[in-house]
Amino acid sequence: MASKRQMGYKCRIAGVMLLLLASIAALVAVAVIQDAWASKEYTLEYGIVIDAGSSRSNLYVYEWPGEKENETGVVTESLNCRVPGDGISDMEIDPGKNNTLWERFQACMDKAMKVIPAEKHKSTPLFLGATAGMRLLHMTDEQRSNNIMKSLKQFLNSLPFDFKNASIISGQEEGLYGWVTVNYLMGNFLEKNLWNAYIRPEGSKTVGSMDLGGASTQIAFDVQDELAGPDYMHVKLYGYPYNVYTHSFLCYGKNEAEKMILDAVVQASSDPSKINNPCYPEGFNTTIMASDIYETPCTKKPQGYNPNQKLFMVGSGNSDSCKTMVKSIFDFKSCSSQQCSFNGVEQPPVSGDFLAYAGYFFVARALLINETSEMEEFTSSVRQFCETHWTVLKQEKTWISDRYLKTYCFGAHYVYTLLADGYKFDKDNWKQIHFTKEVKSTSIGWSLGYMLTMSNMMPSEIRKTPPMTDSVFAGLVFLFSALTIVTVVLAFIILVRTCF
Repeated sequence: MASKRQMGYKCRIAGVMLLLLASIAALVAVAVIQDAWASKEYTLEYGIVIDAGSSRSNLYVYEWPGEKENETGVVTESLNCRVPGDGISDMEIDPGKNNTLWERFQACMDKAMKVIPAEKHKSTPLFLGATAGMRLLHMTDEQRSNNIMKSLKQFLNSLPFDFKNASIISGQEEGLYGWVTVNYLMGNFLEKNLWNAYIRPEGSKTVGSMDLGGASTQIAFDVQDELAGPDYMHVKLYGYPYNVYTHSFLCYGKNEAEKMILDAVVQASSDPSKINNPCYPEGFNTTIMASDIYETPCTKKPQGYNPNQKLFMVGSGNSDSCKTMVKSIFDFKSCSSQQCSFNGVEQPPVSGDFLAYAGYFFVARALLINETSEMEEFTSSVRQFCETHWTVLKQEKTWISDRYLKTYCFGAHYVYTLLADGYKFDKDNWKQIHFTKEVKSTSIGWSLGYMLTMSNMMPSEIRKTPPMTDSVFAGLVFLFSALTIVTVVLAFIILVRTCF
């Protein structure tokens, strides 16, 4: 009888323990299912970059899905707003005099607020990058440069966005980010396969990038891994490394280079009251203040310099003389390396396709060059433009304002000299230069490349949708928790009765 009773207790204990383990397993299973089976929904992320160039500022809004590809966002441009007026290097440092400038910036910010959902404003990062205009100002008047940046930071910090930083970016960074932009837009980093998933293109090659701004010019292209030096930068995008040669030439942007040419023209003349300028078209004349040429570190002030001196220039439209003047601002002889571009700067040989944008595009458009051309076609167009009378130019180039039209003879010779004599493009690979402004309706510049790089470090917001509602989940947890407690109590009672 005792043996039978002992067997009954053992069965009860076994049953209770089985029930206890089952309730614990069910409790764990409910918790795991609620977490592991939750569907993840990535929200759209946004970012704002202000490109504060030497002659103007542009505000860009970018967006990308929170689900990144190899830790890098797939970024698209959703707003491009030009801020009216000149570049920030010309702004006043008196806060009371900057109201007009802030109103111009605010107009673009208002557009950004409409593009970006209100619930995303506080989490949207805001960056401002100042380029060569501010780099030059920092060289000549560091205090004024610092005051301008301080004033900008105060304004940007007052906006309903997540202001991160406002800084003067280096020329090398500007060149690298431009290269990233170009190749991203060309689809050289990512493409969609048949299953709509992003993959690296099979056997993809990158293209070179050439940017011509107002105060500087940049070149960047992918090179072999073993090449190294101060102008080589390693960058990792979408999980793949690249070795990029990039160099920026300060003072060799179109506006600053023109001042160097005007200085050469002035120095070649003995009569400041009537200066022959071979780079201005015949029939055009203008009066220039000396300060417009020499109030920059890019030109050396002449002896007895008077900033208020008036210089009367008469255009002669002499293409050959203009070409000689343009070449005079470059040093093509000094080189301590195997190959140099100009001014003693080392550069490996150019190869493959290049996109030439910003100032390059506007010069090519003035010459009626449609994206690509043969070298002979380009030089012929330059000569024809330079030797066309001013009145005829105005009739033919109605889309170009007089302010810029007068500069394109110089600009065309400058672009040719920079590309052919500087970067060493020849008649065989000249046609691989593509003069363009946009790719896939997106502006080319450093700001998109900057946003792509910064998206590596930005966390993604993920919305989880659990398979069970909160009430169902809480009910199941309560049920199995209660069952666990009850079985533990039963097990305790049975053990006590067994012992006594």
